[in-house]
Amino acid sequence: MSALTAAPGGSLPAGAGFGAFVARARAAGALVVQPRMGMADPLRMREGLLATRDADAVTVGTITLDSYTRTGDLAAARRALADGVGLNGYPIAGHPVDVTRAVLRGLAGEGFPVQVRHGSALPEHIVRALLAVGLDATEGGPVSYCLPYSRTPLREAVESWRRSCELLASIREFGAEPHLETFGGCLMGQLCPPSLLIAVSVLEALFFRQHGLRSISLSYAQQPDPRQDEEALTVLGRLAGELLPDVDHHLVLYAYMGVFPRTPGGARLLLEDAARLAVRTGAARLIVKTTAEAHRIPTVAENVRALETAAAAAGAEHLRPPRAPADTGIEAEARALIGAVLELDADIGRALVRAFAAGYLDVPYCLHPDNAGRARSSLGPDGRLHWSDVGAMPIAGLSGGPRPPILGSADLLGALSHVQWSYDSRAAGAPHLAGQGLAAPHLDTPHLAAPHLDTPHLAAPHLDTPHLAAPHLDTSDLAYDRTPAAPRELGLTTP
Repeated sequence: MSALTAAPGGSLPAGAGFGAFVARARAAGALVVQPRMGMADPLRMREGLLATRDADAVTVGTITLDSYTRTGDLAAARRALADGVGLNGYPIAGHPVDVTRAVLRGLAGEGFPVQVRHGSALPEHIVRALLAVGLDATEGGPVSYCLPYSRTPLREAVESWRRSCELLASIREFGAEPHLETFGGCLMGQLCPPSLLIAVSVLEALFFRQHGLRSISLSYAQQPDPRQDEEALTVLGRLAGELLPDVDHHLVLYAYMGVFPRTPGGARLLLEDAARLAVRTGAARLIVKTTAEAHRIPTVAENVRALETAAAAAGAEHLRPPRAPADTGIEAEARALIGAVLELDADIGRALVRAFAAGYLDVPYCLHPDNAGRARSSLGPDGRLHWSDVGAMPIAGLSGGPRPPILGSADLLGALSHVQWSYDSRAAGAPHLAGQGLAAPHLDTPHLAAPHLDTPHLAAPHLDTPHLAAPHLDTSDLAYDRTPAAPRELGLTTP
């Protein structure tokens, strides 16, 4: 049901591009919902896109790429395809261009735009491949796809992303309006206080604009406390409006990226809360998660149910009056971080490199060599994220109140599982447990090594990510279709 003539508000004017589609949906009062989906087999990829398009929701499509393509090992991706070896995503640079065009034929367009998701610190080959097949929307960023996902030096990532932005922006001369989404609001998935998520999301958006993009989305990942998230998303929208006044932009919210509830009821409650949060705060798009996240890779049908669940929850939330969020200092911290970086250099890429070298930006629990590693965060008993140590970041004292202690290993595991047990308790009808502190007696932390974290592919020899063994990293964008499948042909006459 992605054709917006079927959306609330009736028929809408046509307009090219991913950003224009989202703008039309927002004008019609509809939240755009989007899955995480990528299958190596072209027929399965097409089936997934078809099911997404036909869901009872306003949707956009996703093609998530495999790890070989993400890391630039295109020869390995092609060998895997030739040998029938399973890949954890769609190898857009490994399949012939005509095959991928056939996957998209009759699907991708103004009524159903498709975004390529990848996780690459050095994405030029990906941008070339997606442009070659007729797509013009992707995501990531020089910081957000470097520090968490690779050991690539930040300076190299910035240069590659500069060239990638300019390549993507170059198709504007042919009448297209390419779209780029910053992943900056999703750093490490969880346990990163909102002010830093906002700052990096805005700074990456400014970097995109500096290198030619005029259609941009700014991301934010749902965190444990909805009141804190309401404040953060309101601040992100305000800063985007101030700093990107000449750019078509919207906010995209990610359903919680950490340890997901283990019960279907808990997972559904968390997704519904994400959809309602998106509506209350003016986010125009939501990246969903499914009830299978804690256990295995979701099926296409489970993704469709998640899309429809989120759309229904969002539609009901439109009937409620908006709430004015509190001011706990998130905006002051975000402004201070952004301002400190922009003062370092007129070139935002160089400013980002210098900011991390000086510790002005510092991602807690991130082990990348270019990250200072002094910042630490804590999760309070109320579910709010707090800075325990800000390192050299210029935000000391801005949020007020004493700093909570730095988490020990047991408390860290508890913090990582807080959302999971809170929502599973709610689903079981035990809300009195969901509101307690992190030391809840039923906390089950051994499962942190289980496959619901969706990181087993990080041990594969083709991935240069040995530092990503910590359980707080969300990588579900990068993990689909691991099972081997016999090679299949997609003829150019596919309807």
